[in-house]
Amino acid sequence: MSKQFKEQGGAATMDPRPIRRWLTSKFMSAVSSEARLIKKRNKAEADRLKSGTRHLVEYFHQVDDGYSHLAAQVLERFKVRYDVGLTCHLVGEAIGDNAPEPELLLKLSRYDSHQIASYYGLDFPLHDESLDTKLRAKALAILAKQLSTEDNEAFVRNIVAVSQALWAGDETKIEDLAKELGSADEQCVQDVLDRGNARRRGLKHYSGGMFYYAGEWYWGVDRLYHLEQRLIELGLDKTPGEPLIAPRPAIEYGPLKDTGKLTLEFYPSLRSPYTAVAFDQTIALVEKTGLNLEVLPVLPMVMRGVPATREKGSYILFDTGREARAAGVPFGPCYDPIGEPVRRGYSLLAWAQEQGKANEFLSSFIKCAWVDAINTNNDKGMKKVVERAGLDWEPAKNIIDNSDWQDALESNRQRMYEMGLWGVPSYRLADAEGNTLLALWGQDRLWVISKEIQKYLTKNS
Repeated sequence: MSKQFKEQGGAATMDPRPIRRWLTSKFMSAVSSEARLIKKRNKAEADRLKSGTRHLVEYFHQVDDGYSHLAAQVLERFKVRYDVGLTCHLVGEAIGDNAPEPELLLKLSRYDSHQIASYYGLDFPLHDESLDTKLRAKALAILAKQLSTEDNEAFVRNIVAVSQALWAGDETKIEDLAKELGSADEQCVQDVLDRGNARRRGLKHYSGGMFYYAGEWYWGVDRLYHLEQRLIELGLDKTPGEPLIAPRPAIEYGPLKDTGKLTLEFYPSLRSPYTAVAFDQTIALVEKTGLNLEVLPVLPMVMRGVPATREKGSYILFDTGREARAAGVPFGPCYDPIGEPVRRGYSLLAWAQEQGKANEFLSSFIKCAWVDAINTNNDKGMKKVVERAGLDWEPAKNIIDNSDWQDALESNRQRMYEMGLWGVPSYRLADAEGNTLLALWGQDRLWVISKEIQKYLTKNS
């Protein structure tokens, strides 16, 4: 690591910023590494064997969260299939810096869950509006009644009926279930929620629809395949050889090819770990299916003033590592490009575009920062980014550090927000008339995009 000095009162002292960035990058690399994951898993299992306790999975349900409704539909199958204990909790929505856009997140969960449900063999009604407040309270009281006596069996047995009635807006069904199963009073409901929230907070997480097992978090049906594979490796599958309950659907590259009907808008960020997983996969999907592509980069959320907690950052890095490995995409070690490196990268993007190398440049920056741990905070690192993209550093070094890119990236951000999306990577699939066919957030939605492409081409071929 190079030393950087600054003058303070006539004495040369080391600037702490490079050290801080280096330490942060070491932490980020460690959190996402497979070696660390294996070590943690081995220790967790050794500790369990030593204590003589049973394998235990915990589930955290948020009644107005779309992803929780999907997860609820697999609970009973999960409990029957795997030789583990299952403890359930009721929780409220994430608050504070872990969820800077709570209403937008709930709205997205409703739209997104509807888009993915059928691919998992699940049901989710199209639900544009928020849940009815009174029905939500009644459903919560029914479920809290089950957990007030710590009756997980009853909770798992009844949660689908309660949740389906809630999301269907079926007041009669909710009333019938309340008579049949009972309802907790307001204080009891609050006690159950407080207990669930405290447990989730103690385990260092913040979302609903989450599974927790032996030190690791798994988000709803989207990450259940990771948990299932882990339990299978531990010999806890009662029906070995059967398909997973919630396998990750594959990205489809055919058989149909587009002929200019469809456009995919892709909103990446140079500082996004999830973008690092998705970038080259997105380019490959577009090339193999013949879509028009618009790459519309945005500033990282934290550079847009959106706060991020340590627990959220740690989960994202851990999750990115395992998602990358599952996709066969390299990730880590990394050198955090937050701040000036990102700005310098974007300052060269228009120039790279003029050379016909914009996507190559973005891909090169991502790989340098997130795969090869190259410090992009100096000219040496940026030269590698430029040259690996097949570009010449000599003209680049005279262009870098301009601010001409700022308006374009702000325009991209506004376009993304207009779709109800605010994180990266995000996607918008549009037809020839510019109508939105699909607008989704996340590297784990590329498979949905690919399947919708094939559905559209089948219908319109």
